[in-house]
Amino acid sequence: MTEPPSGPPPPATAELRDGTTLDLRALAEAICARYGAEFGDEQERYGDAGMAWCLHDNQHIVNWAVTEANGFGGFDRQLDWLAGVLEARDFPLDRLARDLEIAASVLDERDLRHPAEILANGALLVRRRWDANLL
Repeated sequence: MTEPPSGPPPPATAELRDGTTLDLRALAEAICARYGAEFGDEQERYGDAGMAWCLHDNQHIVNWAVTEANGFGGFDRQLDWLAGVLEARDFPLDRLARDLEIAASVLDERDLRHPAEILANGALLVRRRWDANLL
């Protein structure tokens, strides 16, 4: 079974340029609920640690998207790093891409369009990497 995340916890909040504070844990919970409903085999594959990793990673992912939306950049680099780590652990990159699409949808529904667009573009970036590995 997969071990749960260890080390420092992911950020709990992120602030947009306009001063809006986002609850990253709540957003990650919404993303992971939809992801879990779509990929029911995750519980069998990863156990309870799978949900812990989903929350952990999505808090970071959304934080990176907010950082990018605020003009500080780095989203693509961080996402590429995460894809490399997950790929090395045999996590299917198409599922990471789908997670990013779900995240984009969750943020878009909350009128957080700029970070949502960044997440949607991240899904395309991961799909290109996934497709390249299939060649």
